[in-house]
Amino acid sequence: MELNGVGLIGAIVIGGLAGWLAERFMRSNMGLVMNIVLGIVGAIALNFILATVFNVAYAGAIAYLIIGFIGACLLIAVARLIRR
Repeated sequence: MELNGVGLIGAIVIGGLAGWLAERFMRSNMGLVMNIVLGIVGAIALNFILATVFNVAYAGAIAYLIIGFIGACLLIAVARLIRR
């Protein structure tokens, strides 16, 4: 699993923050664990998409937070589409 230089603990903390920001932005109601999961999985998924489709790479905590936030927002939107 590629964490782009933030480390495992940093990925958990930054992923939790990204998930929480996405939760507030998308006005959804989830718990702490789901925020962390959405932030980390969103960052990894969007990183994969950016690296394979657009050949873009990033590193560092701020980039991980931004990519995690965008990825988590996308995951929340997909979950909402599936629920309907």
